[in-house]
Amino acid sequence: MVSTRHAGFIVNTSNATAGDVLTLIERVKKRVFETSGVMLEREVRVIGED
Repeated sequence: MVSTRHAGFIVNTSNATAGDVLTLIERVKKRVFETSGVMLEREVRVIGED
């Protein structure tokens, strides 16, 4: 889930996989862009990602 304290943080409240978290990040980025026109950039690097 997206943190209720800081929207820039993802919180794993159960057994989410890394893939689940990355999918959520992409959904959030898309929604923010659709509603505000702002394109967010991920600040972390994902090891093994192309």
